[in-house]
Amino acid sequence: MINSFFGSSSGERKFKKRRRQLVDKLRDRGIHDENVLKAIGNVPRHKFVETALEDRAYKDTALPIERGQTISQPYTVAYQTQLLEVEEGDKILEIGTGSGYQAAILCEMGARVYSVERIKHLYDRSRDILEELGYRAQLKCDDGTVGWSAYSPYDGILVTAAAPEVPDKLKHQLNVGGILVVPVGDNDRQIMMRVIRTDEERFETERYNAFKFVPLIGEEGWKE
Repeated sequence: MINSFFGSSSGERKFKKRRRQLVDKLRDRGIHDENVLKAIGNVPRHKFVETALEDRAYKDTALPIERGQTISQPYTVAYQTQLLEVEEGDKILEIGTGSGYQAAILCEMGARVYSVERIKHLYDRSRDILEELGYRAQLKCDDGTVGWSAYSPYDGILVTAAAPEVPDKLKHQLNVGGILVVPVGDNDRQIMMRVIRTDEERFETERYNAFKFVPLIGEEGWKE
């Protein structure tokens, strides 16, 4: 999608090599969705972090961004995205745009991406980066815990912050057959949950591995 962005400089070649190495590490850790791996191999994660942190961009670790937030560990991004089972053309809602990296991964996979960020500065910054890289995500600055009903229903909803429980309004913005992926727990530890809407009123919930995210703030999350 953004091949024109990459030049022939030694710096870009270095980052491209590091992305390949990161993909190999994620595959070794059990990420098997080749579309997810391909997207991670294509998206320039170093463009979503501060310049001083560029050399750490392809380490499998979370990194700080502004306003006390983080860009998630690549393994976490891959793990959540794999659970979402994204197909080209799917309409996906992301809650917590943050750096914009997860939205870029979803766009790279061919999804139609809608993303909500409550912090205006991060919303502005991620919007600019995504536009610069040619990713056409629809962004909104608002309380993501209540979703984005104007464009619902969604084939998938991905929450990139820790909720005290599964937000009810998000579940009801899924298509039948749609998937919600959200970490649920307290401030110290969360369990990754996958909620599948099986019909208009029924939902099937699956529990996966433990993670640690920043808190999901809002009406159906934690109070600020």
